[in-house]
Amino acid sequence: MASRKSTKLRIPHAQDDCELVGILEQLAPEESTQGRKIALILHGTMGHKDYLFQKRLALRFPMDSFRFDFRGNHESGGQRTQDLVTVVSYLRNTYGYEIDVVVGHSRGSVVGMYWLCTSEEGRHARAMVNVSGRYRMHAYKEQWDAKGYYERTITEFSRWNSAIVWDKFPGQIHVLTMHGLVDKTVPTYDAIIYSRALGARTPGTHNLHLIEEADHNFTNRQDEVVDCILEWWDALNQGRLKTGILMTGVRGKL
Repeated sequence: MASRKSTKLRIPHAQDDCELVGILEQLAPEESTQGRKIALILHGTMGHKDYLFQKRLALRFPMDSFRFDFRGNHESGGQRTQDLVTVVSYLRNTYGYEIDVVVGHSRGSVVGMYWLCTSEEGRHARAMVNVSGRYRMHAYKEQWDAKGYYERTITEFSRWNSAIVWDKFPGQIHVLTMHGLVDKTVPTYDAIIYSRALGARTPGTHNLHLIEEADHNFTNRQDEVVDCILEWWDALNQGRLKTGILMTGVRGKL
């Protein structure tokens, strides 16, 4: 689209006296953004806003989006931690945006789901894409401790209670869970747990898509991840989603 515009934003973070750096993608930058829907795209641990599939998705997604570096990552300053409340507040107060969908990879998935469960704004979103999200947090801390890392972020993150999704995840939000079958960082079984936790809600649906020979970062499979998300998003907007296994690409259309 000829009018698409990419703008680098620097969002002040009062608690840490730093800035969060991100990219705002707008399909119609000349039009008012008051009340306009937007997608949040969140990276994982040790990643950044243009890591893996994040930028590719943002440039193809059929709505405005914002992707940013979590505090202490890449271009964002401060101590490493999660910053969704600050980002959502800025997008709402400065532009009038309303969060419609959250797309997260790994840690970004867990942060996004937790925000949807605990914030008032999150309860009004329509969708969530959970890519390689971890459920069993105790395994996360054990894995990093075994490598000799004792970073504060890892310790704090491992204390998050992912079980909150069973009772607090909004019932109307549609969820796509994607996971690689050779993921050595987060076991594929974590995706099965999320499928069980989120698959019994109504009217929200849950679709599980497992990719053969794909690792945690979907190495050399980035376009496949984006294609799957866009096909699922199209089905959501056409009212064709039903809870179950998602089959895309050569395996048949959704």
